Amino acid sequence: MKGIASLRLAAWSLAIVLVALPVVGVLQGWFASGRWPVRQLQVHATFRHVSSDEVRAAVTPSLGAGFFAINLDKVRDAVAALPWVGQVEVSKHWPDALDITIREIEPVARWGSTALLGRSGRIFTVPDPGVVNGLPQFNAPAGRAADVMAFFHAAQQDFTPYGLHVTSVDLSALGSWSLTLSNGGQVVVGGEQPDQRLARFAAALPILMRGRDGGFTYADLRYSNGFAVRWPDVAAPASTMPVPHATPTNGGSHAADRNV
Repeated sequence: MKGIASLRLAAWSLAIVLVALPVVGVLQGWFASGRWPVRQLQVHATFRHVSSDEVRAAVTPSLGAGFFAINLDKVRDAVAALPWVGQVEVSKHWPDALDITIREIEPVARWGSTALLGRSGRIFTVPDPGVVNGLPQFNAPAGRAADVMAFFHAAQQDFTPYGLHVTSVDLSALGSWSLTLSNGGQVVVGGEQPDQRLARFAAALPILMRGRDGGFTYADLRYSNGFAVRWPDVAAPASTMPVPHATPTNGGSHAADRNV
């Protein structure tokens, strides 16, 4: 009896294997992949920087497995590795379609000499970052992207009412901030209370600019009770802020107690 039971068990096991093997084989792409090929590749993207040819080239090596066996994670990783790609969604649609949705990274600034900074805070590299024009330049230590973005937006709000825009932000390894504005003016903010000092300087601009046609070339805000401004025309009357111990130099106003 035990022998008969064993034979029956073996027969049932063999039958299950014979039924399951074709299904597993199709799902794994071992055979019959040509019977259910992927015939349609549907790509949804803005195509500003990523081309449809690049996407197709990245996906093609995975298509040979057939509709059932194609590895969606592998497809997603291949597309995500392309320059400018931020997010990728991949799905299959019966009977023969592969659907890919791509969201490109939106650059908001140049980061250092070779990289770009995306709106999400991601720093990324592309073969030719020069294809994007008009971006501000950010220079800062690694890991400070969020701080630089926040400071940039605060500075933009301070200077925009006066027709000025921030074209570069620099943060030194010691934590000192400096800016370049659209009029070419350099602003050294320093490392102590940079937001407050910048806002104080921007609020004083209407007084400083009174009677002047050109903008300032340099401003040093590293003072506890004032700042220094240099103007392109040294012969023009000096603008002096009412701060203690102020001594005009080079057409600008200087205050004591500078914090470097």
